[in-house]
Amino acid sequence: MTNNENSVKNGIFGMGEKNEAYARYFVGQSYLNSLISDPEVSVGVGNVTFEPGCRNNWHIHHDGFQLLLVTGGEGWYQEAGKAARKLHPGDVVVTHDGVKHWHGAIKDSWFAHIAITAGTPEWLEPVSDEQYNALED
Repeated sequence: MTNNENSVKNGIFGMGEKNEAYARYFVGQSYLNSLISDPEVSVGVGNVTFEPGCRNNWHIHHDGFQLLLVTGGEGWYQEAGKAARKLHPGDVVVTHDGVKHWHGAIKDSWFAHIAITAGTPEWLEPVSDEQYNALED
């Protein structure tokens, strides 16, 4: 079994279905369990699960923010122009309005986080294999 697969797949919030709606913004397979998607609430909340090596494209949240609460596995978070940060269960990431960033699993581990998101996302280029493979697990 791949690192952290059991704990991530059986997490408290459930991993949801394959994330087909956003697949074009990911390298690899992700899963999404929307926890809050109420039009009368100004934030969306979802449990996002990444298979090993999966990551989302660089993106920016306009007129909002994104908070990540790491619930399982090991992953990466990186803001443009800064070093990548390795993430573990219990870590919290605050991404401010207008900050270009990406997040995803390390090469050999499943990864899950709760994403609390406000504003409008602007999806950008994928994190290249060269950029991703240069990260040190």
